[in-house]
Amino acid sequence: MAKGWIFSALLVVFLVLASHCEAFYLPGSYMHTYRQGEEIWAKVNSLTSIGTELPFSYYSLPYCRPQGGIKKSAENLGELLMGDQIDNSPYRFRVNVNESLYLCTTSPLDEGDVKLLKQRSRDLYQVNMILDNLPVRRFTEQNGVTIQWTGYPVGYTPEGSTEVYIINHLKFKVLVHRYEGGKVKVVGTGEGMEVISETETDAKSGYEIVGFEVIPCSVKRDPEAMSKLKMYGKVDPIKCPVEMEKSQLIREKEQITFTYEVEFVNSDIRWPSRWDAYLKMEGAKIHWFSIMNSLMVILFLAGIVFVIFLRTVRRDLTRYEELDKEAQAQMNEELSGWKLVVGDVFREPTSSKLLCVMIGDGVQILGMAIVTIFFAAFGFMSPASRGMLLTGMIFLYMLLGIVAGYAAVRLWRTLKGTSEGWRSVSWSTACFFPGIVFVVLTVLNFMLWSRNSTGALPISLFFTLLSLWFCISVPLTILGGFFGTRAEPIEFPVRTNQIPREIPTKNYSWLLVLGAGTLPFGTLFIELFFILSSIWLGRFYYVFGFLLVVLLLLVVVCAEVSVVLTYMHLCAEDWRWWWKAFFASGTVALYVFLYSINYLVFDLRSLSGPVSATLYVGYAFVVSLAIMLATGTVGFLTSFSFVRYLFSSVKID
Repeated sequence: MAKGWIFSALLVVFLVLASHCEAFYLPGSYMHTYRQGEEIWAKVNSLTSIGTELPFSYYSLPYCRPQGGIKKSAENLGELLMGDQIDNSPYRFRVNVNESLYLCTTSPLDEGDVKLLKQRSRDLYQVNMILDNLPVRRFTEQNGVTIQWTGYPVGYTPEGSTEVYIINHLKFKVLVHRYEGGKVKVVGTGEGMEVISETETDAKSGYEIVGFEVIPCSVKRDPEAMSKLKMYGKVDPIKCPVEMEKSQLIREKEQITFTYEVEFVNSDIRWPSRWDAYLKMEGAKIHWFSIMNSLMVILFLAGIVFVIFLRTVRRDLTRYEELDKEAQAQMNEELSGWKLVVGDVFREPTSSKLLCVMIGDGVQILGMAIVTIFFAAFGFMSPASRGMLLTGMIFLYMLLGIVAGYAAVRLWRTLKGTSEGWRSVSWSTACFFPGIVFVVLTVLNFMLWSRNSTGALPISLFFTLLSLWFCISVPLTILGGFFGTRAEPIEFPVRTNQIPREIPTKNYSWLLVLGAGTLPFGTLFIELFFILSSIWLGRFYYVFGFLLVVLLLLVVVCAEVSVVLTYMHLCAEDWRWWWKAFFASGTVALYVFLYSINYLVFDLRSLSGPVSATLYVGYAFVVSLAIMLATGTVGFLTSFSFVRYLFSSVKID
């Protein structure tokens, strides 16, 4: 019966995915070569701001539209969740043909158009254009340093002026590499490869697009003269930048003319290396030094603490085991410490069901993070496939539901001594973290809908996510719980007394737990800065090798910190270690959340509006909750193993 239900659920989700097949298209997997004069059309993504401003559709502004109408490109699940909306554009390129062309002249701007254009310009919105799957780049000079950006601004306000000017002329530079082909050649892009045989060399030879750059500028043209031209009519080239008097103001009744130039430049860059310019991180030496310094300091301190701790525990155990039974009884009466809670240390904790659920979800999140970052570190998550990383994380999370159910139910059996109630534990595990995320995203989505942002999820995607949740994740979690009922419960090495032992009145343990998260936070805060910058400042993050090392180090430090604090609690005759072991390492999430708020206040000063701030805080809360569950699980499982080892070494009558 259960197998039939699971099969039916998988069949339903397959049909749902088949009806949304465009949600799993992975662009940019193979090399493209173009013939001389072949037409290529640029695409445009959502308008984004440097900061947490909401994304909006490119055609929400009065830009020129394609002659054949607006057509949306196929987008995968990750792109839709990130708010990407890729549309076709009127910008046409003919390979190796340099030209200067006219696009269109708008009708006179009304009050609404002027207000919207000025608002988008002041909020630092960028136009994100794509050619052959490469984002457009531009360069600016600040204090003698060349800074690379992706996209170009909607408009700008010169220093010392209150007027806003629109970017209406684009000077494109397209870097191409001549590809001659060969007898047999293998071309790889990081996520796929293509074998070109001898008979295909003529068809495959041509030009590879290996770079896409733009110089944006504002130019005022005569709208009457320009409107006589047809789209793609030839116009005179422009030398950018243009004097302020000759730039195009944004004001009512103005007609804006859009033009562009294209220059093709031969380059020695090969196809597999064309993303290197985007993935090159600024301040590489500082990045390397900071990461290595943090890793070395944390490893050194954690190693010292762990070695001292092991020597202390072994000395206590050795002294205890060398005594005979009468001496042990006398020692128990005279000494205080962890040996006195032997009859209470495995007493069932309060809210044991919630603890089992959180451990199950933590195992699921931790497994997803490790596997995803591992594959990304070895180049399986190419930036050419937009949304691939997020899509892979979602599917890994769903598939690991079977592990979450198994871990939660087996811990439940261990605490209760029976399988009764395992279905409720499995359901709660399947719905706890995803349910919180779903509620938060729903609230944020209503706010995005109210602003007509492309970041709002369409209703069809909501039903797709619900189908994936209830037709794959929930059944797999329940199946894992069923396997958990068949597994042997973990045996406790000592018996639990019927009457709980009184705990000393001095209780400062929760203060220690709250401060314990600082050490794990020290291992990741530098990498956290780079991740936040890549997400909110429009930069590429691709040093997953660093991130994998930091993640593994974080796991080690969380385990060590939790074990040390658990030992301190037991020495203080506090046998309620279960939740404290979880939060000893899980409190790192609190510092991550506080650091995110600090980043919002001091680094994202371009933020405007409560909706954007709420969006940022909502995402920060979800990520911090996931970190708490994952790190708390590491600390709890390590402390649980340690306590079993510690008390199994003590001789008990």
